[in-house]
Amino acid sequence: MSTTGTEAAAGGPERGVRTVAVEAVTSLLLAGVGAAAIWDSNRIGAGWGAEGPQSGYFPFWIGAVLLAASLGNLALAVRAARGAAAGEGLFVTWPQLRLVLSVLLPTAIYVAAIPFIGLYVASAVLVAWFMIRLGGFRWWVAAASGLATALVAFVVFETWFLVALPKGPVETWLGY
Repeated sequence: MSTTGTEAAAGGPERGVRTVAVEAVTSLLLAGVGAAAIWDSNRIGAGWGAEGPQSGYFPFWIGAVLLAASLGNLALAVRAARGAAAGEGLFVTWPQLRLVLSVLLPTAIYVAAIPFIGLYVASAVLVAWFMIRLGGFRWWVAAASGLATALVAFVVFETWFLVALPKGPVETWLGY
């Protein structure tokens, strides 16, 4: 294994997403946000009126600074990519990214499901999923834990704090 940490246990260089690629994509996304701010600011008025700055004046300049900084970072990323060797400057290896996505994707599905099935059912399913998939628990232990989590959250928020959280068809069927 090398002292730089870029060698895999098998002796070859580790593979994954390079830092310059992440920097380039992030720069392009933020440049798009800056361009959108400039475009929308011009739409609502980005100049100086009789009473002072128009509604889009300050957002226009913020968008311009964001666009310029993003394009500068993109140029630096492109220059760094030309000088970097393969496998050098990894942002994340494929196994690390797979682990991150194993949490990110179910969580994104959970958030998207809340308006349709409610917070409590979605939370019970998410807890059970993580316990089975990442924790290696038996399905019945995970199901009981997910249900207990949803019930405790319901009692705490709906009964004690009197905070109504998004409910779905199950809660409607139960009369809540």
